[in-house]
Amino acid sequence: MSYRPCIGLEVHAQIQTASKLFCSCRNEFGAPPNSQACPICCGLPGVLPVPNVRAVEQVIKTGLALNCEIAPFCRFARKAYYYPDMPKNFQISQYEEPLTHDGSLDLDVNGDTVRIRIKRVHLEEDTGKLIHGTNQSFVDYNRAGMPLMEIVTYPDFTHPDQIRVYLHTLRDILRYLGVSEANMEEGKMRAEPTVNLIDDETGAATPLAEIKNLASVKAVCDACAYEIKRQQAALEDEEQMERQTRRWNDEKQITTPMRVKETSDDYRYFPEPDLVPMVVEQPWIERLRQELTELPHLRRRRFVEQYGIPEYDAEQLTATRSTADFFEQAAAKHGDAKAVSNWVMGDLAKMLHDHKVALEDCRVTPDRLAEMLDLIRDGTITGKIAKDVFARMFETGEAPAAIVEAEGLAVISDTGELEALVAQVLAENQDAVDKYRAGHKKTKGFLVGQVMAATKGQADPKAVNQILDQKLEG
Repeated sequence: MSYRPCIGLEVHAQIQTASKLFCSCRNEFGAPPNSQACPICCGLPGVLPVPNVRAVEQVIKTGLALNCEIAPFCRFARKAYYYPDMPKNFQISQYEEPLTHDGSLDLDVNGDTVRIRIKRVHLEEDTGKLIHGTNQSFVDYNRAGMPLMEIVTYPDFTHPDQIRVYLHTLRDILRYLGVSEANMEEGKMRAEPTVNLIDDETGAATPLAEIKNLASVKAVCDACAYEIKRQQAALEDEEQMERQTRRWNDEKQITTPMRVKETSDDYRYFPEPDLVPMVVEQPWIERLRQELTELPHLRRRRFVEQYGIPEYDAEQLTATRSTADFFEQAAAKHGDAKAVSNWVMGDLAKMLHDHKVALEDCRVTPDRLAEMLDLIRDGTITGKIAKDVFARMFETGEAPAAIVEAEGLAVISDTGELEALVAQVLAENQDAVDKYRAGHKKTKGFLVGQVMAATKGQADPKAVNQILDQKLEG
């Protein structure tokens, strides 16, 4: 029998809101333990949850971006299980009646289009956090009740490459929409794959294995690749397998058993009695649809078609919404999209990285960058001088023209002055002149460099080359 991998993904993303899902506690990180917890968070008797409308809207926006149906009627459910970091001993989630369902996301994977079906995108609350010491454990309920979005796919993945592209694409979508920071390394997005192997001819299948403890996109892909090999080897050895939840060991690059995997019946789902069913009316959906921004993969394609830039440039420029917006504003003002792209991906990105500054806090605006590129294009400054001007702009936010004037950085194009400088360089480098005239034409580049160095890069390169040609050939 020939088995193929069959992988589904559950992705939990922390939703960006001011407060938690069912109470007014702050939705923030880094506060002292248990300082952002209230009777509702802790499930004390007599309290009632109230849904956060902003969190509901963030899920609807995500559902729309993933081509999902928005349910006109949905209901919260109780998912019952015991764990020390969950004070109520149940989690408020959605199951049979989710907020959004039946969507899809098309991926470009190694030149092929792969469609991943989205089963549902729904709301649920997060649990607390356990902190384990040597002889004791502590629980912090600050995270309990924070709004989570769960994005569940059908088991449409057949290769880890598809998972990698999906997670990067989904992360970019969530960031563009402003619904989540979606940073796996910080725990703001978590992915849990479910892996098994299926024989399409007979319908035979290995038991499902859900994998946890995955802290990066790479870890998810590596864990799935290992699990596929593990199950294939078990089939070949006729090893008995069971439905399991397994833990990924990143150091050893293996999965290990945690427990027998639960089924939905084990969670005893039933409608949440403290929350009324939610009605989502069409005008509300249409208002949120109008608020959607252009999604990153669509913007990436448009950049290539509209601006004629390489796909690599478009991918880098659309990595974040702020970078894409910056590029478009500067390109609209300057006109040469490729020149703008080079500076945004090069000098601007390097300065932001070296100084640990976010683009939103950068003193160089799109208009200022465009003005500097205009100075290069009209010959006011050279590309080399532009780097010094840009560094000053980054530091002070001054206009490039003002910096050029104040520092005396304009290109030297006075013919008389340049002729005198060329004559001086030729006199000081007679060996190079003799080599040039003996047929070593590459020596001219050295002489040009000497003139540019003498003027600190301010000489007009075109004029310098013309004068050198006259002197050397004369």
